[in-house]
Amino acid sequence: MLDALTVAVSAAALALAAWCGFAAFRDQPTKDWHFIGMAVVTLLALVQLVIGVVQLARGGKADEGATIFVAYLIGAFAAVPAAGFLSLAERTRWGSATVAAGAVVLAVLEVRLHDIWGG
Repeated sequence: MLDALTVAVSAAALALAAWCGFAAFRDQPTKDWHFIGMAVVTLLALVQLVIGVVQLARGGKADEGATIFVAYLIGAFAAVPAAGFLSLAERTRWGSATVAAGAVVLAVLEVRLHDIWGG
């Protein structure tokens, strides 16, 4: 795995969590700008998913097994979009809080992915 990409995804996810958490603190729902931020974070997670699968296909070995590694990659990719869809259903401050929580989950999954790969 690329350590720089893992750090970038984690940093972007935590920035999104802070931004949406601040919106929730100010009693605001998710807005279009938040969805643009979610798209950027999701795109980074997609790049990581593709690179992870390519590295496995080239013969790379995850310390804890390829199945667990791919499952975490898919979960990391799906965390923020799932929270974004939930925030569409909840157009109150809790929608922003849901996205903030989903972004924190993504950051935690990134740490776990790094451990699984053998970091």
